[in-house]
Amino acid sequence: MSALYSIVGLGEVLWDMLPTGRQLGGAPANFVCHAQALGAEARLVSRIGTDDLGAEILERMAALGVWTDCIGEDAFRPTGTVGVELDAGQPRYVIHEGVAWDFIEATPCARAAVSSADAVCFGTLAQRSKASRDAIHALIAHAAPNAVRVCDVNLRQHFYTQEILLASLNLASVLKLNDAELPVLASMFGLTGRPRDQIASLLEKFDFDLVILTRGAHGSILHDGMQWSEHSGINVPVKDTIGAGDSFTAATVLGLLSDWSLDQINEVANEIAAFVCSQAGATPPIPERLRAHFETSHA
Repeated sequence: MSALYSIVGLGEVLWDMLPTGRQLGGAPANFVCHAQALGAEARLVSRIGTDDLGAEILERMAALGVWTDCIGEDAFRPTGTVGVELDAGQPRYVIHEGVAWDFIEATPCARAAVSSADAVCFGTLAQRSKASRDAIHALIAHAAPNAVRVCDVNLRQHFYTQEILLASLNLASVLKLNDAELPVLASMFGLTGRPRDQIASLLEKFDFDLVILTRGAHGSILHDGMQWSEHSGINVPVKDTIGAGDSFTAATVLGLLSDWSLDQINEVANEIAAFVCSQAGATPPIPERLRAHFETSHA
């Protein structure tokens, strides 16, 4: 099957140092790996060190089919790592600073990739440094007018500010956040009422085409300004939740590009996220029965 769409992720790639061993991680990296697994042609724009961990990232992503030509190499800073502890399957992170992905560059390769992409996904974590923030903003400016521009809110430790969030939301056409992040944005931007009221206010305030709220085991809510889609979630034995939200985002973006209904997007994205939760690590191989949703749509 030829690739469905061209997808680009902007931001961090790193190693999650789990108690059971290291796993490839970083929300944009997870996102593109899942998009590739679901049939897209996916690229990551990021930066790694010229060390063994960086070389292993290139090998691992290439093995997953993701294009690595826009991942820069830094001879002066190490590849990013994150300490991860699991509490009943829920991750707690210690994200190390001064690493290669804090110095992402808007290279000619990256600009070309973004300008031809059907969808671009960027988060807030990689914008903790001015260098990467400036590069990400410059790259999003190269996106085609009709490209899907997803802002995936990542409120980690102290690595966000209202200024970063405001600029990011103004650059996006789609907002993805979870039920722990919504109250933070509600407080920050003066949103009142219940979660649906807050979602509707965000969509109107920032003129989004879609707001995606994931709620862990309780499913998800999608809202496009006209319609609501609410899913109660799928019960599975949870190994860990790392990467589940990123798989949900990837499935949602491909569903949007395929003109699926919100209910169809919500059902398939929940199936895929539930599967990821049932496996160890952020990017387990997606089974054919789940990939088939997109193959059928493409056909």
